[in-house]
Amino acid sequence: MPHAHTIEANPHWLPLNPRKSLAKIPGQRGWPFLGNTLEVLKDPLAFQRKMVARYGPVYRSNSFGRDSVVLLGPDANELVLFDKNKNFSSEQGWGPVLNLLFPRGLMLMDFEKHRQDRKALSVAFKPEPMRHYAAELDAGIARAVKGWAGKPIRFYDAIKSLSLDLAAESFLGVPLGEGASRINQAFTDEVRASVAIVRSPLPGTMMKKGVEAREYLVDWFRREIPARRDGANNEGGQDFFSQFCRATDEAGELLSDDAIVDHMNFLMMAAHDTITSSATSLVMLLGRHQEWQDRIREEVLSLGRNDDHVGYDDLDRLVLTEYAFKEALRIMPPVPSIPRRAMRDFDFGGYHIPAGTFVGVNVAYTHHMAEHWPDPEAFDPMRFAPENAKGRHRFAWVPFGGGAHMCIGLHFATMQIRLLMAHVLRHYRIELDEGAGRDWAIFPIPRPKDGLPVRMVPIG
Repeated sequence: MPHAHTIEANPHWLPLNPRKSLAKIPGQRGWPFLGNTLEVLKDPLAFQRKMVARYGPVYRSNSFGRDSVVLLGPDANELVLFDKNKNFSSEQGWGPVLNLLFPRGLMLMDFEKHRQDRKALSVAFKPEPMRHYAAELDAGIARAVKGWAGKPIRFYDAIKSLSLDLAAESFLGVPLGEGASRINQAFTDEVRASVAIVRSPLPGTMMKKGVEAREYLVDWFRREIPARRDGANNEGGQDFFSQFCRATDEAGELLSDDAIVDHMNFLMMAAHDTITSSATSLVMLLGRHQEWQDRIREEVLSLGRNDDHVGYDDLDRLVLTEYAFKEALRIMPPVPSIPRRAMRDFDFGGYHIPAGTFVGVNVAYTHHMAEHWPDPEAFDPMRFAPENAKGRHRFAWVPFGGGAHMCIGLHFATMQIRLLMAHVLRHYRIELDEGAGRDWAIFPIPRPKDGLPVRMVPIG
Protein backbone atom coordinates (compact mmCIF):
# COMPACT_ATOMS: atom_id res chain seq x y z
CA MET A 1 0.00 0.00 0.00
CA PRO A 2 1.44 3.41 -0.92
CA HIS A 3 1.01 4.96 2.51
CA ALA A 4 2.66 2.28 4.65
CA HIS A 5 6.22 3.57 4.16
CA THR A 6 5.09 7.17 4.65
CA ILE A 7 3.39 6.50 7.98
CA GLU A 8 6.40 4.59 9.33
CA ALA A 9 8.64 7.48 8.30
CA ASN A 10 6.40 10.04 10.05
CA PRO A 11 5.89 8.90 13.65
CA HIS A 12 3.68 11.90 14.49
CA TRP A 13 1.07 10.61 12.03
CA LEU A 14 -2.01 8.87 13.34
CA PRO A 15 -1.83 5.07 13.03
CA LEU A 16 -3.84 3.29 10.36
CA ASN A 17 -7.39 2.46 11.40
CA PRO A 18 -8.71 -1.09 11.19
CA ARG A 19 -10.96 -1.55 8.17
CA LYS A 20 -13.96 -2.27 10.39
CA SER A 21 -13.85 1.31 11.72
CA LEU A 22 -15.71 2.41 8.57
CA ALA A 23 -18.17 -0.50 8.51
CA LYS A 24 -21.16 1.76 9.19
CA ILE A 25 -20.38 4.04 6.24
CA PRO A 26 -22.10 2.80 3.05
CA GLY A 27 -19.88 2.06 0.07
CA GLN A 28 -17.74 -0.53 -1.70
CA ARG A 29 -14.09 -1.57 -1.73
CA GLY A 30 -14.04 -2.85 -5.32
CA TRP A 31 -11.57 -5.43 -6.64
CA PRO A 32 -8.95 -7.12 -4.45
CA PHE A 33 -5.72 -5.06 -4.31
CA LEU A 34 -6.90 -2.56 -6.97
CA GLY A 35 -10.12 -1.52 -5.25
CA ASN A 36 -11.99 1.02 -7.39
CA THR A 37 -8.82 2.56 -8.84
CA LEU A 38 -9.32 1.54 -12.47
CA GLU A 39 -12.91 2.79 -12.52
CA VAL A 40 -11.87 6.10 -10.95
CA LEU A 41 -9.06 6.52 -13.50
CA LYS A 42 -11.35 5.73 -16.44
CA ASP A 43 -14.03 8.32 -15.63
CA PRO A 44 -13.90 9.84 -12.15
CA LEU A 45 -17.02 11.98 -12.54
CA ALA A 46 -19.08 9.03 -13.78
CA PHE A 47 -17.80 6.96 -10.84
CA GLN A 48 -18.78 9.69 -8.38
CA ARG A 49 -22.27 9.91 -9.84
CA LYS A 50 -22.71 6.15 -9.68
CA MET A 51 -21.64 6.04 -6.06
CA VAL A 52 -23.89 8.94 -5.09
CA ALA A 53 -26.86 7.30 -6.80
CA ARG A 54 -26.18 4.08 -4.91
CA TYR A 55 -24.99 5.31 -1.51
CA GLY A 56 -25.60 9.06 -1.23
CA PRO A 57 -23.15 12.00 -0.92
CA VAL A 58 -21.17 10.34 1.91
CA TYR A 59 -19.62 6.98 1.08
CA ARG A 60 -16.51 4.86 1.59
CA SER A 61 -14.30 3.63 -1.20
CA ASN A 62 -10.93 2.01 -1.75
CA SER A 63 -8.74 3.45 -4.48
CA PHE A 64 -5.05 4.20 -5.03
CA GLY A 65 -4.18 1.78 -2.25
CA ARG A 66 -6.22 3.13 0.63
CA ASP A 67 -9.69 3.24 2.16
CA SER A 68 -11.25 6.66 2.45
CA VAL A 69 -14.55 8.40 3.03
CA VAL A 70 -15.72 10.74 0.27
CA LEU A 71 -17.80 13.79 1.22
CA LEU A 72 -19.54 15.59 -1.64
CA GLY A 73 -21.09 19.02 -2.09
CA PRO A 74 -20.39 22.62 -1.03
CA ASP A 75 -21.13 21.95 2.65
CA ALA A 76 -18.55 19.14 2.63
CA ASN A 77 -16.04 21.43 0.90
CA GLU A 78 -16.59 24.08 3.56
CA LEU A 79 -16.25 21.61 6.42
CA VAL A 80 -13.01 20.09 5.13
CA LEU A 81 -11.30 22.99 3.34
CA PHE A 82 -12.29 25.93 5.55
CA ASP A 83 -11.69 23.65 8.54
CA LYS A 84 -12.46 26.20 11.24
CA ASN A 85 -11.82 23.63 13.98
CA LYS A 86 -8.51 22.39 12.50
CA ASN A 87 -9.79 18.82 12.24
CA PHE A 88 -8.19 17.89 8.91
CA SER A 89 -4.55 17.35 8.01
CA SER A 90 -3.36 18.27 4.52
CA GLU A 91 0.05 16.75 5.21
CA GLN A 92 -1.42 13.35 6.07
CA GLY A 93 -3.89 13.60 3.17
CA TRP A 94 -1.42 14.42 0.39
CA GLY A 95 1.63 12.80 1.97
CA PRO A 96 1.01 9.21 0.77
CA VAL A 97 1.06 10.44 -2.82
CA LEU A 98 3.67 13.21 -2.68
CA ASN A 99 6.06 12.70 0.23
CA LEU A 100 8.79 10.86 -1.69
CA LEU A 101 8.98 13.65 -4.26
CA PHE A 102 7.71 16.87 -2.68
CA PRO A 103 8.16 16.52 1.09
CA ARG A 104 7.51 19.53 3.31
CA GLY A 105 6.09 21.60 0.48
CA LEU A 106 3.52 24.19 1.54
CA MET A 107 0.60 21.88 0.75
CA LEU A 108 2.17 19.18 2.93
CA MET A 109 2.19 21.35 6.05
CA ASP A 110 -0.47 21.86 8.68
CA PHE A 111 -1.78 24.48 11.04
CA GLU A 112 0.79 26.75 12.76
CA LYS A 113 3.84 25.61 10.78
CA HIS A 114 1.88 26.06 7.55
CA ARG A 115 0.76 29.54 8.63
CA GLN A 116 4.32 30.64 9.46
CA ASP A 117 5.88 29.40 6.22
CA ARG A 118 3.02 30.70 4.09
CA LYS A 119 3.43 34.16 5.64
CA ALA A 120 7.16 34.13 4.91
CA LEU A 121 6.62 33.01 1.30
CA SER A 122 3.86 35.56 0.66
CA VAL A 123 6.52 38.24 0.14
CA ALA A 124 6.97 36.88 -3.38
CA PHE A 125 3.30 37.47 -4.25
CA LYS A 126 3.02 41.13 -3.26
CA PRO A 127 2.17 43.84 -5.84
CA GLU A 128 5.68 44.93 -6.79
CA PRO A 129 7.02 41.41 -7.47
CA MET A 130 3.79 40.60 -9.32
CA ARG A 131 4.35 43.63 -11.55
CA HIS A 132 7.83 42.32 -12.32
CA TYR A 133 6.53 38.83 -13.12
CA ALA A 134 3.87 40.33 -15.38
CA ALA A 135 6.49 42.11 -17.48
CA GLU A 136 8.53 38.92 -17.90
CA LEU A 137 5.47 36.78 -18.64
CA ASP A 138 4.23 39.34 -21.16
CA ALA A 139 7.51 39.31 -23.08
CA GLY A 140 7.88 35.53 -22.94
CA ILE A 141 4.31 34.83 -24.06
CA ALA A 142 4.50 37.37 -26.90
CA ARG A 143 7.71 35.77 -28.13
CA ALA A 144 6.31 32.22 -28.06
CA VAL A 145 2.89 32.99 -29.53
CA LYS A 146 4.47 34.45 -32.68
CA GLY A 147 5.69 30.96 -33.54
CA TRP A 148 2.19 29.45 -33.48
CA ALA A 149 0.94 31.13 -36.63
CA GLY A 150 -0.88 29.14 -39.26
CA LYS A 151 0.38 25.65 -38.45
CA PRO A 152 -1.18 22.70 -36.63
CA ILE A 153 0.00 22.44 -33.03
CA ARG A 154 -0.84 20.25 -30.08
CA PHE A 155 -1.80 22.99 -27.71
CA TYR A 156 -1.20 21.04 -24.51
CA ASP A 157 2.38 20.31 -25.55
CA ALA A 158 2.97 23.89 -26.71
CA ILE A 159 1.63 25.50 -23.55
CA LYS A 160 3.43 22.99 -21.31
CA SER A 161 6.73 23.87 -22.95
CA LEU A 162 5.94 27.58 -22.67
CA SER A 163 4.84 27.28 -19.02
CA LEU A 164 8.06 25.48 -18.12
CA ASP A 165 10.13 28.16 -19.86
CA LEU A 166 8.19 30.94 -18.14
CA ALA A 167 8.56 29.18 -14.79
CA ALA A 168 12.32 28.90 -15.30
CA GLU A 169 12.49 32.65 -15.84
CA SER A 170 9.90 33.91 -13.33
CA PHE A 171 10.37 31.30 -10.61
CA LEU A 172 14.07 30.60 -10.90
CA GLY A 173 15.57 33.56 -12.74
CA VAL A 174 17.31 31.17 -15.12
CA PRO A 175 17.77 32.20 -18.78
CA LEU A 176 16.46 29.79 -21.36
CA GLY A 177 18.98 27.29 -22.59
CA GLU A 178 20.43 23.92 -21.75
CA GLY A 179 20.36 24.52 -17.99
CA ALA A 180 16.69 25.48 -17.99
CA SER A 181 15.83 22.48 -20.17
CA ARG A 182 17.48 20.08 -17.71
CA ILE A 183 15.59 21.67 -14.81
CA ASN A 184 12.31 21.49 -16.73
CA GLN A 185 12.83 17.81 -17.50
CA ALA A 186 13.47 17.08 -13.83
CA PHE A 187 10.16 18.67 -12.83
CA THR A 188 8.39 16.69 -15.54
CA ASP A 189 9.89 13.45 -14.21
CA GLU A 190 8.79 14.27 -10.67
CA VAL A 191 5.20 14.92 -11.69
CA ARG A 192 4.99 11.69 -13.69
CA ALA A 193 6.34 9.73 -10.75
CA SER A 194 3.73 11.19 -8.39
CA VAL A 195 1.07 8.83 -9.82
CA ALA A 196 3.31 5.86 -10.59
CA ILE A 197 1.71 2.51 -9.78
CA VAL A 198 4.96 1.25 -8.22
CA ARG A 199 5.42 3.51 -5.20
CA SER A 200 8.99 2.49 -4.29
CA PRO A 201 12.02 3.80 -6.20
CA LEU A 202 13.05 0.43 -7.58
CA PRO A 203 15.53 0.34 -10.49
CA GLY A 204 13.88 1.02 -13.84
CA THR A 205 10.66 2.44 -12.36
CA MET A 206 9.07 5.81 -12.93
CA MET A 207 9.37 6.49 -9.19
CA LYS A 208 13.12 5.86 -9.34
CA LYS A 209 13.39 8.41 -12.14
CA GLY A 210 11.31 10.89 -10.15
CA VAL A 211 13.42 10.47 -7.01
CA GLU A 212 16.60 10.98 -9.03
CA ALA A 213 15.07 14.12 -10.56
CA ARG A 214 14.37 15.44 -7.06
CA GLU A 215 17.97 14.76 -6.04
CA TYR A 216 19.20 16.75 -9.06
CA LEU A 217 16.94 19.70 -8.22
CA VAL A 218 17.81 19.67 -4.52
CA ASP A 219 21.50 19.83 -5.41
CA TRP A 220 20.88 22.65 -7.94
CA PHE A 221 18.87 24.72 -5.44
CA ARG A 222 21.44 24.27 -2.66
CA ARG A 223 24.31 25.43 -4.87
CA GLU A 224 22.36 28.53 -5.93
CA ILE A 225 21.11 29.71 -2.52
CA PRO A 226 24.23 31.64 -1.33
CA ALA A 227 24.38 33.81 -4.46
CA ARG A 228 20.63 34.46 -4.36
CA ARG A 229 20.76 35.56 -0.73
CA ASP A 230 23.18 38.40 -1.48
CA GLY A 231 21.29 39.40 -4.64
CA ALA A 232 24.18 38.62 -6.99
CA ASN A 233 24.06 36.83 -10.30
CA ASN A 234 20.33 37.21 -10.96
CA GLU A 235 19.67 40.69 -12.33
CA GLY A 236 18.23 42.17 -9.18
CA GLY A 237 16.83 39.00 -7.69
CA GLN A 238 13.12 39.56 -8.42
CA ASP A 239 12.34 35.93 -9.26
CA PHE A 240 10.49 33.71 -6.75
CA PHE A 241 13.60 31.73 -5.83
CA SER A 242 15.66 34.81 -4.98
CA GLN A 243 12.80 36.28 -2.97
CA PHE A 244 12.40 33.08 -0.97
CA CYS A 245 16.16 33.08 -0.30
CA ARG A 246 15.85 36.54 1.28
CA ALA A 247 12.51 35.91 3.03
CA THR A 248 12.45 35.95 6.85
CA ASP A 249 10.22 34.27 9.41
CA GLU A 250 8.33 36.00 12.23
CA ALA A 251 11.50 36.11 14.33
CA GLY A 252 13.34 37.90 11.52
CA GLU A 253 15.45 34.85 10.67
CA LEU A 254 16.14 33.77 7.11
CA LEU A 255 14.39 30.59 5.98
CA SER A 256 16.67 27.56 6.21
CA ASP A 257 18.24 26.11 3.08
CA ASP A 258 16.13 22.97 3.57
CA ALA A 259 12.90 25.00 3.71
CA ILE A 260 13.77 26.99 0.57
CA VAL A 261 14.62 23.82 -1.36
CA ASP A 262 11.40 22.05 -0.37
CA HIS A 263 9.16 25.02 -1.08
CA MET A 264 10.72 25.76 -4.46
CA ASN A 265 10.53 22.13 -5.52
CA PHE A 266 6.84 21.98 -4.64
CA LEU A 267 5.77 25.38 -5.98
CA MET A 268 7.43 24.86 -9.36
CA MET A 269 5.52 21.60 -9.76
CA ALA A 270 2.24 23.09 -8.57
CA ALA A 271 2.53 26.13 -10.83
CA HIS A 272 3.38 24.86 -14.25
CA ASP A 273 1.22 21.73 -14.43
CA THR A 274 -1.97 23.34 -13.17
CA ILE A 275 -1.56 26.34 -15.48
CA THR A 276 -0.89 24.03 -18.42
CA SER A 277 -4.10 22.11 -17.72
CA SER A 278 -6.33 25.15 -17.17
CA ALA A 279 -4.97 27.04 -20.19
CA THR A 280 -5.64 23.99 -22.36
CA SER A 281 -9.23 23.57 -21.16
CA LEU A 282 -9.91 27.29 -21.73
CA VAL A 283 -8.51 27.20 -25.29
CA MET A 284 -10.55 24.07 -26.01
CA LEU A 285 -13.75 25.70 -24.78
CA LEU A 286 -13.12 28.92 -26.70
CA GLY A 287 -12.39 26.87 -29.81
CA ARG A 288 -15.80 25.25 -29.41
CA HIS A 289 -17.58 28.53 -28.69
CA GLN A 290 -16.56 31.08 -31.32
CA GLU A 291 -19.00 33.67 -29.98
CA TRP A 292 -17.05 33.82 -26.72
CA GLN A 293 -13.78 33.97 -28.61
CA ASP A 294 -15.11 37.03 -30.41
CA ARG A 295 -16.33 38.68 -27.21
CA ILE A 296 -13.00 38.24 -25.45
CA ARG A 297 -11.04 39.37 -28.52
CA GLU A 298 -13.14 42.53 -28.59
CA GLU A 299 -12.32 43.08 -24.91
CA VAL A 300 -8.60 42.61 -25.58
CA LEU A 301 -8.65 45.04 -28.52
CA SER A 302 -10.51 47.58 -26.38
CA LEU A 303 -7.33 47.97 -24.32
CA GLY A 304 -6.14 50.16 -27.22
CA ARG A 305 -2.63 48.78 -27.31
CA ASN A 306 -0.82 49.36 -30.61
CA ASP A 307 2.30 47.44 -29.58
CA ASP A 308 2.58 43.72 -28.87
CA HIS A 309 2.46 44.32 -25.15
CA VAL A 310 -0.07 44.03 -22.30
CA GLY A 311 0.64 46.09 -19.19
CA TYR A 312 0.10 44.97 -15.61
CA ASP A 313 -2.42 47.78 -15.14
CA ASP A 314 -4.41 46.52 -18.16
CA LEU A 315 -5.18 43.16 -16.62
CA ASP A 316 -8.07 44.17 -14.37
CA ARG A 317 -9.91 45.43 -17.47
CA LEU A 318 -10.05 41.90 -18.89
CA VAL A 319 -13.25 41.05 -17.03
CA LEU A 320 -14.85 38.69 -19.57
CA THR A 321 -11.51 36.92 -19.91
CA GLU A 322 -11.57 36.24 -16.19
CA TYR A 323 -15.18 34.99 -16.33
CA ALA A 324 -14.24 32.57 -19.11
CA PHE A 325 -11.22 31.34 -17.16
CA LYS A 326 -13.35 30.75 -14.08
CA GLU A 327 -15.87 28.80 -16.15
CA ALA A 328 -13.09 26.66 -17.63
CA LEU A 329 -11.90 25.94 -14.09
CA ARG A 330 -15.43 24.98 -13.13
CA ILE A 331 -15.83 22.56 -16.03
CA MET A 332 -12.31 21.08 -15.78
CA PRO A 333 -10.70 21.89 -12.41
CA PRO A 334 -6.94 21.21 -12.50
CA VAL A 335 -7.11 19.48 -9.10
CA PRO A 336 -10.26 17.34 -9.37
CA SER A 337 -10.20 15.99 -5.81
CA ILE A 338 -8.54 17.02 -2.55
CA PRO A 339 -7.46 14.56 0.15
CA ARG A 340 -7.26 15.18 3.87
CA ARG A 341 -6.98 13.04 7.00
CA ALA A 342 -9.23 13.49 10.02
CA MET A 343 -7.26 14.31 13.16
CA ARG A 344 -10.32 13.93 15.40
CA ASP A 345 -13.67 12.19 15.22
CA PHE A 346 -16.34 14.22 13.40
CA ASP A 347 -19.93 13.94 12.22
CA PHE A 348 -21.24 14.80 8.77
CA GLY A 349 -24.29 13.86 6.73
CA GLY A 350 -25.66 11.69 9.54
CA TYR A 351 -22.48 9.60 9.90
CA HIS A 352 -19.85 9.42 12.62
CA ILE A 353 -16.35 9.29 11.12
CA PRO A 354 -13.40 8.37 13.35
CA ALA A 355 -10.04 10.09 13.72
CA GLY A 356 -7.43 8.68 11.38
CA THR A 357 -9.84 8.33 8.45
CA PHE A 358 -8.60 9.45 5.04
CA VAL A 359 -11.21 11.91 3.74
CA GLY A 360 -11.69 13.25 0.23
CA VAL A 361 -13.74 16.08 -1.23
CA ASN A 362 -14.36 16.08 -4.96
CA VAL A 363 -14.07 19.46 -6.63
CA ALA A 364 -15.16 18.26 -10.08
CA TYR A 365 -18.36 16.68 -8.74
CA THR A 366 -19.38 19.84 -6.89
CA HIS A 367 -18.65 21.95 -9.98
CA HIS A 368 -21.21 19.89 -11.94
CA MET A 369 -24.05 19.80 -9.41
CA ALA A 370 -27.13 21.08 -11.22
CA GLU A 371 -28.65 22.56 -8.06
CA HIS A 372 -25.74 25.01 -7.92
CA TRP A 373 -24.87 25.21 -11.62
CA PRO A 374 -27.98 25.00 -13.87
CA ASP A 375 -27.21 23.18 -17.13
CA PRO A 376 -23.77 22.31 -15.71
CA GLU A 377 -22.27 20.91 -18.94
CA ALA A 378 -22.86 24.19 -20.81
CA PHE A 379 -20.03 26.72 -21.18
CA ASP A 380 -21.46 29.95 -19.74
CA PRO A 381 -18.87 32.41 -18.39
CA MET A 382 -21.63 34.81 -17.34
CA ARG A 383 -22.30 32.53 -14.38
CA PHE A 384 -19.51 34.52 -12.74
CA ALA A 385 -20.94 37.98 -13.32
CA PRO A 386 -21.75 39.45 -9.87
CA GLU A 387 -25.50 39.52 -10.49
CA ASN A 388 -25.51 35.82 -11.39
CA ALA A 389 -23.11 34.68 -8.65
CA LYS A 390 -25.11 36.36 -5.89
CA GLY A 391 -26.43 33.86 -3.36
CA ARG A 392 -24.34 30.94 -4.62
CA HIS A 393 -22.70 28.84 -1.91
CA ARG A 394 -19.17 30.19 -1.45
CA PHE A 395 -17.76 26.64 -1.55
CA ALA A 396 -19.60 25.61 -4.72
CA TRP A 397 -16.55 26.77 -6.76
CA VAL A 398 -13.23 25.68 -5.30
CA PRO A 399 -10.64 25.09 -8.07
CA PHE A 400 -8.00 26.74 -5.88
CA GLY A 401 -9.05 24.96 -2.69
CA GLY A 402 -10.14 27.03 0.27
CA GLY A 403 -9.38 28.11 3.80
CA ALA A 404 -5.80 28.27 5.07
CA HIS A 405 -4.60 26.13 2.15
CA MET A 406 -6.13 28.30 -0.59
CA CYS A 407 -3.63 28.21 -3.47
CA ILE A 408 -0.95 30.83 -2.73
CA GLY A 409 -0.38 31.32 -6.47
CA LEU A 410 -3.97 31.85 -7.61
CA HIS A 411 -3.42 35.50 -8.59
CA PHE A 412 -0.23 34.58 -10.45
CA ALA A 413 -2.15 31.89 -12.37
CA THR A 414 -4.98 34.29 -13.24
CA MET A 415 -2.47 36.90 -14.38
CA GLN A 416 -0.67 34.42 -16.64
CA ILE A 417 -3.90 33.22 -18.24
CA ARG A 418 -5.09 36.78 -18.89
CA LEU A 419 -1.78 37.61 -20.56
CA LEU A 420 -1.86 34.43 -22.61
CA MET A 421 -5.39 35.00 -23.90
CA ALA A 422 -4.68 38.65 -24.67
CA HIS A 423 -1.75 37.70 -26.90
CA VAL A 424 -3.44 34.72 -28.54
CA LEU A 425 -6.78 36.35 -29.34
CA ARG A 426 -5.25 39.63 -30.52
CA HIS A 427 -3.47 37.73 -33.30
CA TYR A 428 -5.37 34.48 -33.94
CA ARG A 429 -8.65 32.73 -34.34
CA ILE A 430 -8.55 29.41 -32.50
CA GLU A 431 -9.81 26.53 -34.65
CA LEU A 432 -10.13 22.97 -33.37
CA ASP A 433 -9.87 19.76 -35.32
CA GLU A 434 -13.02 17.64 -35.33
CA GLY A 435 -13.31 15.83 -32.00
CA ALA A 436 -10.26 17.56 -30.51
CA GLY A 437 -10.12 17.26 -26.74
CA ARG A 438 -12.93 14.71 -26.56
CA ASP A 439 -11.11 12.41 -24.12
CA TRP A 440 -9.09 13.54 -21.13
CA ALA A 441 -6.86 11.73 -18.64
CA ILE A 442 -7.79 13.24 -15.30
CA PHE A 443 -4.92 12.15 -13.01
CA PRO A 444 -2.57 13.47 -11.75
CA ILE A 445 -3.69 16.71 -13.42
CA PRO A 446 -6.17 16.77 -16.33
CA ARG A 447 -4.77 16.66 -19.85
CA PRO A 448 -6.33 15.87 -23.25
CA LYS A 449 -5.24 12.46 -24.50
CA ASP A 450 -4.80 13.85 -28.03
CA GLY A 451 -2.83 16.88 -26.87
CA LEU A 452 -5.65 19.14 -28.22
CA PRO A 453 -4.80 19.68 -31.92
CA VAL A 454 -5.51 23.31 -32.85
CA ARG A 455 -4.78 25.77 -35.59
CA MET A 456 -3.95 29.38 -34.76
CA VAL A 457 -5.32 31.20 -37.79
CA PRO A 458 -3.90 34.76 -38.15
CA ILE A 459 -6.46 37.56 -38.21
CA GLY A 460 -6.31 41.12 -39.37
